Amino acid sequence: MRRQGTGKFLVVACAAALLAASASGAKQPPSKPLDLNTATADELQQLPGIGPTTAAAIVAFREKSGPFRRVEDLLAIHGISKRKLEAIRPYVIVVPPPKSSSLPRLLAPGIALRSG
Repeated sequence: MRRQGTGKFLVVACAAALLAASASGAKQPPSKPLDLNTATADELQQLPGIGPTTAAAIVAFREKSGPFRRVEDLLAIHGISKRKLEAIRPYVIVVPPPKSSSLPRLLAPGIALRSG
């Protein structure tokens, strides 16, 4: 009879250890929102529900299609549903890339204009 009690104790102890290990490995969302146009795959994995595959897909989409214009553009990525988007929305932003000058560069670098 003592042997059965020891076996149950081991099962309960193992289950408790597994639960503790999974709780300590929980993701901590980023402390400030990530810019979808500059975040790395490793940074994107901090987002709730985003693993290595989806993070890589976000980066690949950005590299192929250009910068994100709005957070909702994430819906074009396989693996991101409306539900997942709403879960990560507080942790992501889109900063537009700087606009390049519409004026053509007429002077070579290092050439100064004379005044007067």
